[in-house]
Amino acid sequence: MEIGAGPVTLRVDGLSVRFHLPGATVHAVTDARFELREGHCLALVGESGCGKSVMAHALLGLLPGNATVTGCARLGSLDLVAAPEKVLARQVRGRRIGLIPQSPAAHLTPVRTARAQLAETLRELGRAETPDQVAARAGLRPGDLDRYPHQLSGGMAQRVANALALAGDPPLIIADEPTTGLDRPLVEATMAELRRLCDDGRAVLIITHDLRAAEQVADDIAVMYAGRIVELAPAPTFFAGPRHPYAAGLLDSLPSRAFVPIPGEPPELTRLPSGCAFRPRCPRATALCEEQPVLNKVACHHA
Repeated sequence: MEIGAGPVTLRVDGLSVRFHLPGATVHAVTDARFELREGHCLALVGESGCGKSVMAHALLGLLPGNATVTGCARLGSLDLVAAPEKVLARQVRGRRIGLIPQSPAAHLTPVRTARAQLAETLRELGRAETPDQVAARAGLRPGDLDRYPHQLSGGMAQRVANALALAGDPPLIIADEPTTGLDRPLVEATMAELRRLCDDGRAVLIITHDLRAAEQVADDIAVMYAGRIVELAPAPTFFAGPRHPYAAGLLDSLPSRAFVPIPGEPPELTRLPSGCAFRPRCPRATALCEEQPVLNKVACHHA
């Protein structure tokens, strides 16, 4: 679905991910469709376990061997789903897509300084820039790079992760739960950094359950439930009044709003109900909801 203006950086069309377990299949992502444009930020939001991070890992080819990925995800002319591992490793990861992982400090090598890790990344990517030059783009001072991971504050570790993601100057940044474990001022600073990347012309995909953070930075919102995108809208439209009952429930659960949780529990991804997966929890559900609604900005028979 097309949102916004400017050249398309990423086009996802019918992306599905299945994990095959003994005696069961996990329907992690089903028929995802969206476009992300240059200079825009798309926030993929939803409860934990709904398939958001699986989506990001599928785009990078980082899923385990028991996963099957179908559909199409085009980064320019390259289909990420069909691309072989050699192409993803040499042409995509770090060069065309930069990943900011969840809990950045845990992904840094504990016995090497930030400078050493950034220098190695630049060397592997064949970049002529110095660590200081890349660090400056991420809001770091040269002296910050001479610290070991255990010497970095949460904010510093986040900026080092940003610098590593920016090392290859990729047009697309994926930030996977970038606010996990951060206090509110640091969340706001992190979101401001990601917004700056958009303003510099990059496309940014944020995976988050933090709707307040998404509101701060996103141009567009995609709401995910039980592996499906159920609503896709410009951020101002979404926060003014979401159309899908699940999306409305997410907003109503915020302390700044009604602070009322959504009744019930998400379904198991190995045993999804027929039709709309939100049907067992939905106050608007009717017999019509036993048929799966088609996503046309919102996937709901009673939007």
